[in-house]
Amino acid sequence: MSVSPEIMGGTPVFACTRVPVQTLLDYLKAGESIDDFLDGFPTVTKEQVIALLEQV
Repeated sequence: MSVSPEIMGGTPVFACTRVPVQTLLDYLKAGESIDDFLDGFPTVTKEQVIALLEQV
C-alpha cells in the first residue's frame, strides 16, 4: 500500500498503481471475489491483495 499527497490526493492505493485500496474492500463487501477484482484492475497483483488482507 502507498500513500502520497501527490497520488490520488493521499488516498491509500496499491503501490505503483492508482487503484484505491478501498476499491478492493468495496468489491469484497459486495460479495465479489479477489479474482473479479484482479480482472477489473490488472495493474494490481494477487500478491499485493494477499499482503494487504494479511494486514487487516
